Amino acid sequence: MWTAVGLAGAWVVYDCGNFLMYSPEMALLHPEQVSISGNHFLDRASVLEIFAADRNKSVLLIPLERRRAEIDEIPWVEHAVVRRVLPNKIQVEITERTPVAFLRQGTEMALVDAHGVILDRPLEANFHFPVVTGIDANMPAADREQRMQLFSGFTQQIESARPGAMDQVSEVDLTDANDLRATLTGLDSYPGAGSPTSGLEAPQPGSPVLVHFGDGDFATKYETLIGNIHQWRATAGHVVSVDLRFGGEAVVNSDATAASAATPKQAVARSARRPG
Repeated sequence: MWTAVGLAGAWVVYDCGNFLMYSPEMALLHPEQVSISGNHFLDRASVLEIFAADRNKSVLLIPLERRRAEIDEIPWVEHAVVRRVLPNKIQVEITERTPVAFLRQGTEMALVDAHGVILDRPLEANFHFPVVTGIDANMPAADREQRMQLFSGFTQQIESARPGAMDQVSEVDLTDANDLRATLTGLDSYPGAGSPTSGLEAPQPGSPVLVHFGDGDFATKYETLIGNIHQWRATAGHVVSVDLRFGGEAVVNSDATAASAATPKQAVARSARRPG
């Protein structure tokens, strides 16, 4: 009797196992059985491709941790969660990366997040970002992240100093990790910007200015720039560049390339006041 009971129990276990592992009712047969949420810019097909090797297999045989790691390798994915939903479905929850700037690499334009991860531009999306240069896909990931953290600090500090300040920033060069260089336009449009001295040369409101911000204290340097740009233009003429890396001093038109292009006068100015 006990032998019969044991054999019957073994048969039940075998039959159940066979059903769970090989039954069509448990198999991943169609792409529609993989549900994906949280993807706004990530193409659904990029995720489905990872499960191609699991087609016609029981969902119990799908290595979820391996598939999650593979999904995490997709640049747009910051984090993924993969679950089984019995009897035959897979659920994927995506947390996408957040781009913070356009990245120009030669003639190509991509997106980049605050950690330096380079992202393909979605075909149907509208972003309003400054352009970043000075990093590329061949740079070590740690170096890209260091430079983008410098960019994030710059963004946060000048926005805290004057809301909307990043609207004036057209390009940020991160080639030098110790010197963030930003090209700004429309500096004369800010209320409270210093006024030119009467009778001296008027400023050029639309002229872009290349500013050396160094690697910190961005808010103070930005306020110095806004508070003195008119005076510097009145003194030096056409201002092409300003170097703010020297404490309370500003070196105007120090860049050799700018000097050869416009031959402006070079000036060293100590800010007349500490704006703010």
